[in-house]
Amino acid sequence: MSDPAQAPRVVIADDQMLVRSGFRLILGSAGIPVVAEAADGIQAVAAALKHRPDVMLMDIRMPEMDGLEATRQILASRSGQDMRVIILTTFDLDQYVYAALAAGASGFLLKDVSPEHLIAAVRLVRSGDALLAPSITRRLVERYAGHQPPAADLRADLSALTPREREVLGLIARGLSNAELAAELTLSEATVKTHVARILTKLQLRDRVQAVVLAYETGLVSPGGISQ
Repeated sequence: MSDPAQAPRVVIADDQMLVRSGFRLILGSAGIPVVAEAADGIQAVAAALKHRPDVMLMDIRMPEMDGLEATRQILASRSGQDMRVIILTTFDLDQYVYAALAAGASGFLLKDVSPEHLIAAVRLVRSGDALLAPSITRRLVERYAGHQPPAADLRADLSALTPREREVLGLIARGLSNAELAAELTLSEATVKTHVARILTKLQLRDRVQAVVLAYETGLVSPGGISQ
């Protein structure tokens, strides 16, 4: 993985040249290099494997291969293990976005995102954080969970978790932040962060987005509350 002190290297995959050009200019103005562009999913996979960027900006709807399949192929590859994928979409609640989150994407952005938000988002996911608020993730998951098979890597065994960790995972899925988790459980934020880190490690998840998806896919949480 590249040095966190350096600017994240980015590949932009979108079939609209104006979108790619605009995002390149915005990121370039912030000192974030765009090392390659792709106009379809096949080009996106090739660019990711060749350039090994820190962050992929991935349009969900592209010719030849859509952004969902491209995301799956990139994150399943050895060189994609440390990459972060941000899905680009024109809709904030889209079943394809949900499927991409289940496949390992770290969040999504609407294409009319402000320059400041785009720059902040790239830096955020590069640091290993999830891009979108847990409450938005939950809303997306509640709408689409169970409508399609879960990604293979999300069929995890929750028996590896302690009772406390299962409780924390359930609260994460309800959309609670670390501060809210700490207040709910009467713990320090540092202790909560330790619990969250252990959950992600034990279940081999990339970030909180996948933790929310997993909680619904395994039935730990159902729309409206905790089911187990």
